Amino acid sequence: MDNMLEMLKELTDANGIPGNEREPRDVMKKHISAYADEVKTDHLGSLIARKQGGKEDDPKIMVAGHLDEIGFMVTNIDDRGFLKFQCVGGWWEQVMLAQRVTVMTKDGSIPGVIGSKPPHILAPEARKKSVDKKEMFIDIGAADKEEAASFGVRPGDSVVPVCDFTVMKNEKYLMAKAWDNRIGCAIAVEVLKRLENESHPNTVYGVGTVQEEVGLRGAKTSAHAIKPDIGFGVDVGIAGDTPGVTEKDALSKMGEGPQIIMYDASMISHKGLRDFVTGTADEKEIPYQFDAVPGGGTDSGSIHLTADGVPALSITIATRYIHTHAAILHRDDFENAVQLIVEVIKKLDRDTVHTLTFD
Repeated sequence: MDNMLEMLKELTDANGIPGNEREPRDVMKKHISAYADEVKTDHLGSLIARKQGGKEDDPKIMVAGHLDEIGFMVTNIDDRGFLKFQCVGGWWEQVMLAQRVTVMTKDGSIPGVIGSKPPHILAPEARKKSVDKKEMFIDIGAADKEEAASFGVRPGDSVVPVCDFTVMKNEKYLMAKAWDNRIGCAIAVEVLKRLENESHPNTVYGVGTVQEEVGLRGAKTSAHAIKPDIGFGVDVGIAGDTPGVTEKDALSKMGEGPQIIMYDASMISHKGLRDFVTGTADEKEIPYQFDAVPGGGTDSGSIHLTADGVPALSITIATRYIHTHAAILHRDDFENAVQLIVEVIKKLDRDTVHTLTFD
């Protein structure tokens, strides 16, 4: 496994739901510190790594992926030792039952599974319906409430999906939990790394934000701290290349380049910046795809509303099965996203940023 894959494995195997992103933040800090002049954390927990390119008054470019992954939170332990929970981030009931989870207690991590009824005892009509989240529970192998408590479990504990990082038979295809959005954090790390020996007229911030999945919250605080001139939200997008997904649902395919998001529920992309990015991609022959996601948003949605406004764009990676336990993406899309952002940063100077701002 090469160094890049090792980083991706460490990032995705780390456990961190919204409000408890310490593990992935530590991994990101480990990998980005060598390429940054300063690494700090804002008061909500977002990691901010600064790399000075030239003068202190050069444009500030923010490249932000979010550290958190969707998961669950323990709300109660019943008398029989089963855990009740609430979702933290967006889940669809149909992908939850009978899936393995890890409960993060004060005494360490313990395994569990979201319980389900055998089909043998379900009425025919019941088999056709999804089970409501409120009816679900987690089985941690405890005999009763007292034993569950003795394991260290208590309300408020984080619960994360289980899926080890896996390089698939086609080695370009990578499967893991938490691609949403440790791939964005990896892009931020790699952008700073590739700029290490490049001349560019900018100060670049590689950021790992917190609590994106519950309202783009860390992007608000970190962007307020940075006050960027240009913002890029790097995240996953929807891959439209699996059975049952049509072009009406998603336009992009894995392996055909990063997605340039024209519109989502959190923002309309800045046209001047979008044209500048796609023009750079055309010039450098970097593949890309356009897409729109009317039902979701990225950190760009908070970044672009900072202070008196920030030209911002979401650049995403087409990913299969997002917001489930196991997602798949294509390594080439990651590599091309990094190359594109690096080439854009090298071309962004004060005059160009000023032109974009008032375009």
